[in-house]
Formats: sequence, C-alpha cells, structure tokens
Amino acid sequence: MPQGLSLSIVIPVWREAGAIESTLSALQALCSRGCGQGFEKPPEIIVVDGGSDDDTASLARPLCDQVIVSGPGRAVQMNAGAAAASGDILLFLHADTQLPCSALDKLAEFAASSLAWGRFDVRLSGQRRLFRVIAWFMNRRSRMTGIATGDQAIFVRKSVFVDVGGFAPIPLMEDVEISSRLKRYSRPFCIPDPVITDSRRWQKHGPWRTVLLMWRIRWRYWRGESPEALARLYRADVRNAE
Repeated sequence: MPQGLSLSIVIPVWREAGAIESTLSALQALCSRGCGQGFEKPPEIIVVDGGSDDDTASLARPLCDQVIVSGPGRAVQMNAGAAAASGDILLFLHADTQLPCSALDKLAEFAASSLAWGRFDVRLSGQRRLFRVIAWFMNRRSRMTGIATGDQAIFVRKSVFVDVGGFAPIPLMEDVEISSRLKRYSRPFCIPDPVITDSRRWQKHGPWRTVLLMWRIRWRYWRGESPEALARLYRADVRNAE
C-alpha cells in the first residue's frame, strides 16, 4: 500500500438531533483504531448539515473534526464535505448507517488496489426475514450492474472524485448517477462485510410499498425522467403513506 494515505468520512445530515450523537460515538470508537489499519492517521470525520432547524449541528460538533453548514440537498452537502476533506480516500456515509468493525482494514485493501472507487454490501437493521431478502437483492443487483446506492457507503479516491466533477447537484439519484460515471474509471471495489442501515423508512412506510417505490423511481430514471420530477414523485408517495 502506498505510504501516507488518509481517509475522510463525509456524513450529510438533516434533522438528525435524535440520533447523531450515538452515530458519531460509534464512529469515533471505530476510528480510534485508525492508526495501524493501513492509514497514516485515524480517519477525519466531517459532518455536513443541510440547514437543520434542530440541534443536529451543535450536537455533532464535539464528536467530529468539523461541522459544515451548506445548502440543502444530499449531493450539495457531500460535495461541500469533499471540498473540505483532507483525505486521499473519501467515504460518504449516511447518518443512519453503521460501518462494520472491519471497515478500516477493508478500505486499506481498497487503497492498495488499482481500483478507483467502491462500496460495501448493505444489511437492513431489524430482525424481519424480509429485510434480509431485500438486502440480498440490493447487493446482488449492485454486483451485476456495478451501480451503488448511498446506503452502501460509496468510497472513492479524492483525485478521481475531483476529476469526475463530484456529485451532480440533483435532488435524487445522485448516487446512481455518479456510479455510472465512476464505472468509466474502474469496476467498483465491493466489500462483502455489510454496513447496517436503519430500516426505519422501510418499517414506517411498509417494506413492499418502499421496494415498489424505489423500483418505480429507478425505472423512470433509466427511461430518462428528470431527477426533479422523480423527487416530486418520492415526496408525494411519502406524504400519502403518512
């Protein structure tokens, strides 16, 4: 592995006051093991708040290296965090997603590889067997297509991220869109040790309804419908489910 490489973890947040402290505390515990895992220093943690009207930013500040307040929108937030990051490797982590204990070792393996980017497998929290089935199909689809979603904790070399122009400033599908462009640089480095993402969205709106909505949106995106129109569809479906 090339010497002197470092890792920055960028976490876009919005109204996460109820969970941000536990999320960052768990991440701090993992990152405290950073030295000796293939990186020259523990990972840098950057929280990017999209204008929350709760205490998300103030609660996060003591538990990360820096808090940035940016414009709203996950793509905008992740680009802002990437611009401020000092690491050679960027990892984009959702606030409701937990890295596996092996994450730093696996990311060090990625850093030593010739690949440009990658992602983790995903597992949904909770004990329902259906969630295991959903996660299996998500991971299988990702391996077949080379496309990753944000729930899978996308990581990329910063030089490649800059070269590709970062995330497109669109309100939805920014993860799928950048995956398509990153595939021109290399296939993804797939880490089978799963991240665990909170299943609250699936539980709140119903797993089958959520699956159908996601596939509907993906199908319409591939047929050329704009991310703005798809974002309106998503918001309308969520409102109807509440």
